[in-house]
Amino acid sequence: MADKITFLGTGTSQGIPMIGCQCDVCKSPDWHDKRLRTSAYIEYEGLKLVIDAGPDFRYQMLREGIITLDAILLTHEHIDHIGGLDDVRAFNYLEKRSFPIYCEQHVLDALKSTFSYAFADEKYPGVPSFDVHVIDDNPFKIGGIEIIPIRAMHYKLPVLGYRFGKLGYLTDANHIGDDQIEKLRGIDVFVINCVRMTPHISHFSLPEAIEVARKVGAGQTFLTHLSHQLPCHEQLVKELPEGITDAYDTLKVPF
Repeated sequence: MADKITFLGTGTSQGIPMIGCQCDVCKSPDWHDKRLRTSAYIEYEGLKLVIDAGPDFRYQMLREGIITLDAILLTHEHIDHIGGLDDVRAFNYLEKRSFPIYCEQHVLDALKSTFSYAFADEKYPGVPSFDVHVIDDNPFKIGGIEIIPIRAMHYKLPVLGYRFGKLGYLTDANHIGDDQIEKLRGIDVFVINCVRMTPHISHFSLPEAIEVARKVGAGQTFLTHLSHQLPCHEQLVKELPEGITDAYDTLKVPF
């Protein structure tokens, strides 16, 4: 099986179109501009992984025909990245096991609050069952396969990106240190968040994302977590430099 990333969603916390918005991007008839909340399906060295499970998780699994997963890796605890975790109940039922989730301690603390019923001493029948593995920014293994976390900052919140062999994935960040960029040296495909053209308090702007991509030096860079404050897909691809393009939902890229 070839290593591959499938973009399950490439939109911000409100997705595109945004409820009630009448801007050109939200009204675009181009299917490339229909963006669910940001998430990715990673097929790597035989593993089947999802990065983040937002409110669109159930639909994303059904749309891609994903019937089994080895784990979900979380980048941070914001609801557009964890809001769909209740739906791992389906995997609990079909596979008769608790579902493996990898995240930092502060993310686990948020899960215990958001999904308190799943962590209760006396659980209601049918609630999701999580098998949480607490990680930090040191490499860890799933099924003997090494994964390298990448530390970044989402305003004041520490978040994790991940490296899977020749793929680097970083979303919901507005700062990454040079020491963490070193962890990404030699990758072929880089995914980075980009929310709009101008500076943002907690996300990379387009110029900032391009600067980080150039430092990383991957052959291909894909922008994700895009908002309606960026141009439509058709126009955006014309404005981006060589080697950098926007990702879109259902895009599959080998690495």
